[in-house]
Amino acid sequence: MRNEESLCLRCLSDLPRTYWHADPGNPVEQLFWGKVELHAASSFLRFMRHGRVQRILHQLKYRGDQAVGLQLGRLMAEDLFACDRFASVDAIVAVPLHRAKLRKRGYNQSQVLVDGMCSVHPLEQLGGDLLRVVRTTSQTRKGRWDRWTNVKEAFELGDVRAFHGRHVLLVDDVVTTGATLEGCIRTLRQAEDLRISVYTAASA
Repeated sequence: MRNEESLCLRCLSDLPRTYWHADPGNPVEQLFWGKVELHAASSFLRFMRHGRVQRILHQLKYRGDQAVGLQLGRLMAEDLFACDRFASVDAIVAVPLHRAKLRKRGYNQSQVLVDGMCSVHPLEQLGGDLLRVVRTTSQTRKGRWDRWTNVKEAFELGDVRAFHGRHVLLVDDVVTTGATLEGCIRTLRQAEDLRISVYTAASA
């Protein structure tokens, strides 16, 4: 894990890819049906408790291994942008952390993924304009309703004009119920003529 490439060849060959990108009825898109309007949504990998993907994301999120996040982001971009449904994306946004959590961790794991993606598929980054203004409690052990009430007013939009007429890709590390992403999407919807797509490293 200390070399330039953090994921070994064996890890790469065994990654449980979803192959959902071209399917408009995939499980990630279904999470948002009847809640918010999306252009498209997908995940790169399937998340299983105690599995390889969980260990990779744990390295990124809790052990400071940004190199693994950058490599994962590169793989995510190569996989996603081969799909026509995402070809018109022209801007990218990482789900933000609250500034207190960002200070404590030192980086935003979703932004690391975005940085990796943009290293192979350059896109304008608009992350500085989507702000997390409420420091929410952990979502890990919450149900769908509790997750939603935990984040429904957690986000604000800075310069709304930056999003007008764009096709924005919203990126996060893991999607479970979709509550956090839904909160972001509702906030982004203040912009005019905006298309939003969602992409996560994994789907639990």
